[in-house]
Amino acid sequence: MEELHVIGKNNKIRAELFQQMDTLTDLQFNEKPDTNAWSPKEIMEHLVKMEQTITKGIIDQLDNPESPSAKKKPIQLSTLRFIKVKAQRHTVPTSEYEKKEKMKALLHEARMELLSVYTSSNPNVLRSKSLRHPVFGKVPLIQWFPFVGLHEKRHLKQLEKTIEKLKGHK
Repeated sequence: MEELHVIGKNNKIRAELFQQMDTLTDLQFNEKPDTNAWSPKEIMEHLVKMEQTITKGIIDQLDNPESPSAKKKPIQLSTLRFIKVKAQRHTVPTSEYEKKEKMKALLHEARMELLSVYTSSNPNVLRSKSLRHPVFGKVPLIQWFPFVGLHEKRHLKQLEKTIEKLKGHK
């Protein structure tokens, strides 16, 4: 039951993200609201890279017999935008132009890979192993699945503000 709850919450956040994207043209999607901010496309690319990184990390730790257990962390704090976290180098987006549909497909593909790991893994093993987070330290693997949704929720707020600024410019 817990499994469906996490997937359902993540899917709801993803649907909201896609709804916001649908309000933009491909041109607006690639436009930065200002020089120091990410474009909607860059936000989406960051989410793709994060989800891929998390999925790979979980797989690596599942295969690691030395993966330590860890206490649950307050991952819900990751939705608070006033807590600033610098994106790790491998999750920083490029400035290359991309169509919305391509980014949606990449987001979908990343989610399907994560779901595959989630549904094919033993929950007890996911509770007994961990993956390092830059802010929270070692986080039990089981918490990384809801974390993906919380991280996406954080960037949904960013996307909404970005779209407001872009549409205010016109």
